[in-house]
Amino acid sequence: MNASDFADAQWTRATGAGVDPHEYRRVTAALTRAADWGPAFSRTGQACAERAERAGSSVSAGEHLLMAARWFHLATLAPGAGAGRAAAAADRALSRALTVLEPGARRVSGTGFTGWLRGPSDAPGTVIVIPGLDSAKEEFLDLTAALLARGLAVFSMDGPGQGALAATTALTPHYEQVVGRVLDALGVPRAGLVGLSLGGYYAARTAALEPRVAAAATVSGPFRLDWDELPAPVRDIMARRAGGADAARAFARRVDLTGLAPRITAPLLVVDGGQDVIPGVTNGEQLARLAPHGTYLPVPHGDHLLGNARGDWLFPLADHLAHTLTGAAV
Repeated sequence: MNASDFADAQWTRATGAGVDPHEYRRVTAALTRAADWGPAFSRTGQACAERAERAGSSVSAGEHLLMAARWFHLATLAPGAGAGRAAAAADRALSRALTVLEPGARRVSGTGFTGWLRGPSDAPGTVIVIPGLDSAKEEFLDLTAALLARGLAVFSMDGPGQGALAATTALTPHYEQVVGRVLDALGVPRAGLVGLSLGGYYAARTAALEPRVAAAATVSGPFRLDWDELPAPVRDIMARRAGGADAARAFARRVDLTGLAPRITAPLLVVDGGQDVIPGVTNGEQLARLAPHGTYLPVPHGDHLLGNARGDWLFPLADHLAHTLTGAAV
């Protein structure tokens, strides 16, 4: 795929993550090869970090650092030797931003996970945000903001093979064990989950197997994967994140919610984009139908992760989790 095609393919994902669309066009218009993507996006992230150093207030500095975190994360989407460094830079930028903007935010790490707990210490509910195959906690800052605005506490995490842990860990199908350790570390008796892309499978699987899950939502999550049907770029990413092609093939075989969906007793919202073309992530209706308390929210014009249709799902999803966890109207 050439640079222009790659930029077009990532357009709604990048703008859905919150970067300025005009700056995105300026950065990507200068690319001549897909291999230039990582360095160009890292330079843009660094420019945002330098703006933070010159900012006239701590609030402005923090907001520049949040934008830097987004750009550094997007730098990891193209394969290259610098992806690990970009992920580490995204993690540092987010850490610096929250230190400035939210002194009460707390870094929480354990075996196979790391992330930030944000929101009031007396919040009536806690939500864990689970990223996908090549996403990370820095990609879903606007979703986190929507949940925080509803008075919830939010733990935005990277798990095995994700974000800050991608260089040192591999994907695991047993994500419910990771979330179990997160819940232990947070010390909360119950929590909501929202998973995006592959994270949607993780969230649904965990909701079936972890009794402390009180609410769940999935966005563009796979119900079942067939290795042979996956596009080559997705297989390549999975092989890098799982530790090789054989491990990735075995991982994909485990992604199947047929037997688990009926065990999800928590209220579950399933969001699908009608224009999502990745095989396996266009069949969320089956998950919603099999789950005892499943609700299906199809967005006909939405693509993968629905970055082109945020108004159709972002706020309804946040309301679903807030209402389910607190019992209050929002």
